[in-house]
Amino acid sequence: MTDALTERLAATVRAARASLGFSTAELAARSGVSRAMIGKIERGDVQPTAALLAKLSDALGLTLSELIARAEGDRRRLARAAEQPVWVDPETGYRRRAVSPAGGRPLELVEIELPPGAEVAMGAGTYLFLHQQIWVLAGRLRFHEGAQVHELDAGDCLQLGPPSDCVFANPGPVPCRYLVALVKRAT
Repeated sequence: MTDALTERLAATVRAARASLGFSTAELAARSGVSRAMIGKIERGDVQPTAALLAKLSDALGLTLSELIARAEGDRRRLARAAEQPVWVDPETGYRRRAVSPAGGRPLELVEIELPPGAEVAMGAGTYLFLHQQIWVLAGRLRFHEGAQVHELDAGDCLQLGPPSDCVFANPGPVPCRYLVALVKRAT
């Protein structure tokens, strides 16, 4: 049985793919996600991980926040804390809260909570059309940006460089909370 957000994500991915005229095979080729997994996601058979959603959103020309906001169907300009969509990665426990209103483009704010010991990898393709900054609110974040490793403590803010494969890791004994500010690059 799937939850309501998983079902809405399924419909949103399916609709975004169809609106671009992509077949499942084409989306698989563009995203690096297998056709079988895309089918499972589009049917709502599985709750996708953060890494899978990031690959799909990139291939669909959307940010992860846009994909989730579309699934939520929210177009308000005010995002009350109690109503901000929260998504939890079923594999790592990574918790993602869309702070910005869905219509708040071009700037998006996303709060992340990364459990102790958790790691989330994101491919360079996730960052091709984004400028991002990471501001650590609590805990410690070890951020691998390609070959470079940044050790960030509460209060530290990092502007990401050119797109590269990244890993977000929490080496500490307590959850790490950080805010990601992102803006789409001009195309």
